[in-house]
Amino acid sequence: MADNARAKRLADLIREVVAQKLQRGIKDPRLGSHVTITDTRVTGDLREATVFYTVYGDDEERKAAAAGLESAKGILRSEVGRAAGVKFTPTLTFVADALPDTARTIEDLLDKARQSDQKVREAATGATYAAGADPYRKPADDETDTDGDATE
Repeated sequence: MADNARAKRLADLIREVVAQKLQRGIKDPRLGSHVTITDTRVTGDLREATVFYTVYGDDEERKAAAAGLESAKGILRSEVGRAAGVKFTPTLTFVADALPDTARTIEDLLDKARQSDQKVREAATGATYAAGADPYRKPADDETDTDGDATE
């Protein structure tokens, strides 16, 4: 089993090689400039690599890009093997990254929170405190009993 540093270096190399090959070497129209390699992970035994990608476009372009990556898998793996110089070239698995969808969901939630905060601010405008500006009792305000104990 390889150490984590070696797996990380190989993952970085795979990400760079695949990105460069997609940009310059593969002439598939389905893999235009709208495919971005976001992350790569390699197993501890350096046998399998998962390449995460995003496609900016609609569902049709995402499906076409997935098909294009599957058809170019052999070429990309050969290029990775040539660049890495390892005994066994890892198999490549392409997975669509959910990062843009997750970011969009978070942005929508933040917008809802901002709108809710704005409604609370509008409702609080001109409102007064129920117990006055300073609702806390002060020691000088306390009355004392006949026994000398403070009443509450």
